[in-house]
Amino acid sequence: MMFKKSKSGSYATDTLIGEGTLFEGRIKSEASIRIEGQITGDVDCAGDVTIGENGVVKSNVIARNVILAGTVHGNVLCKGKLTIRATGKLYGNTTAQSLIIDEGGVFQGTSKMDNGGTPQQDQPNREQPQQNNPFQTGYNGGNMAMM
Repeated sequence: MMFKKSKSGSYATDTLIGEGTLFEGRIKSEASIRIEGQITGDVDCAGDVTIGENGVVKSNVIARNVILAGTVHGNVLCKGKLTIRATGKLYGNTTAQSLIIDEGGVFQGTSKMDNGGTPQQDQPNREQPQQNNPFQTGYNGGNMAMM
């Protein structure tokens, strides 16, 4: 077995990209990953991804949960929770079930809250504006890239 289950039910970090390490390429892991160095390339993790204060990721991140204390230049897709700590910076879009941004954390992009339901049931028909909606602005996202 590559990783051990902790008492809290989550998986301990199995892979560490240490400070001072530069990794180029795609990482795919069933276990959790902690990034203290720099990665250029996609991160696809079935477990949790923790990006430390000195960690820099220049790519997309897919994981169960993400804790961001460093910097990500790319999109983040979480099946669970994305937490941006006070030192964390996300320059990209995110889709997650839960989003937490600590005071001082930076998020520049768009967010989509996904509760695991089918898109047809969760979202109203965007083609026809809802009538008598005081929040209807007609803004459809402009030129921003959608996930």
